[in-house]
Amino acid sequence: MILNENMDDTSKIKKIEIIEPNFNSKLASLIIELERMRERKLGGSTMPSTFFQLKKIFHIFESVGSLRIEGNNTTVVEYIEAKIEDNEKTKDESILEIENSEKAMDFIDNLLINTKRKINRAFLSDIHKIITKNLSPEKEGSRNAGEYRKIPVIIKNSKHRPIDYLRVPDLMEELIKFINIENEPKYDLLKTAIAHHRFAWIHPFDNGNGRVVRLFTYAMLIKYGFNVEVGRIINPTAIFCIDRNKYYKALAKADDFSKEGILDWCEYVLSGLKQEIEKIYKLADYIFLKKEILLPALKISLDKKVINDDEYKILKVAIEKQVFQKSDINSLFPNVTSITITRKISHLKKNGMIMPREKNSRKYVLCFNNGYLRRSIVEMLDKNGFLPIK
Repeated sequence: MILNENMDDTSKIKKIEIIEPNFNSKLASLIIELERMRERKLGGSTMPSTFFQLKKIFHIFESVGSLRIEGNNTTVVEYIEAKIEDNEKTKDESILEIENSEKAMDFIDNLLINTKRKINRAFLSDIHKIITKNLSPEKEGSRNAGEYRKIPVIIKNSKHRPIDYLRVPDLMEELIKFINIENEPKYDLLKTAIAHHRFAWIHPFDNGNGRVVRLFTYAMLIKYGFNVEVGRIINPTAIFCIDRNKYYKALAKADDFSKEGILDWCEYVLSGLKQEIEKIYKLADYIFLKKEILLPALKISLDKKVINDDEYKILKVAIEKQVFQKSDINSLFPNVTSITITRKISHLKKNGMIMPREKNSRKYVLCFNNGYLRRSIVEMLDKNGFLPIK
């Protein structure tokens, strides 16, 4: 972030409000389609335990993608490699940034899903504190974490000059009131897109505004029912980071607060959201997930000698059956004692490749906690178009 004394865009300020699209527009059709998706029970043949583990991987995509927009060039694979090493002393700020973003997403999930907390100033301040923690103020940290800025700023690669800092508290209060007003559900998605633009336009913090606004959008999608309670994996950053320049241009077009600019921005956001939800339905189909993602990922792990032949056989049964027990794999090792087979299962549990279906259960499911196995799964998700950035 660069300090600047230039004039801000005070003359452009307009009251934040919902702008309704024409009934026969593409945007209106998008809203109708997304409403159907929100109301639809996702279900599917993929077990919830597998789905929630995929959610953690998508959190990585979300975090890496969001920071890629800000200039952090760490790849998903590089980040997973760093997680495998898990050496606090060797972590640079680019890795810490991504970890902070993951923690912020967990924070949002825990508060909005489990406690139904409102999105307010304190909530946004907490997110800002999390994403800037342990980062240098000269780079991606903050001199006043959680506090609205008290300095003028400019946005790199943008003609927009954020509002004078003296106006920030009032404009943010107006924005928070806007998102918490109870409107008809059909307006929820428009409010999400409009709020994203307004937050970015205000630029309330001294640094980290891009990271916060995308987490803010994630939080609003959860608030409005596009959440993991019913099995969905929402990765809104994928909408923005696939083409960073397109994201910036779409934002800039709405900066004059014209009806056309705001509606074009909303169409851009909702089109991307629809594409992401359609991907999610694929992952709910276990036939697709097993054939296109899990089994090929397992073969990659075998070829790279991450797992041995015996582990491959057991994990293949875990994938084929989704839930397995010792009796399901006894036939794989006809000349091996029962104790030895039990040890093989224990070894896979210890290495984070399988886990009990329930606490103290002797039935097991596939587990993605092993970094090497997770890396192979990411490779196959990438091959099938689920990875928004490389």
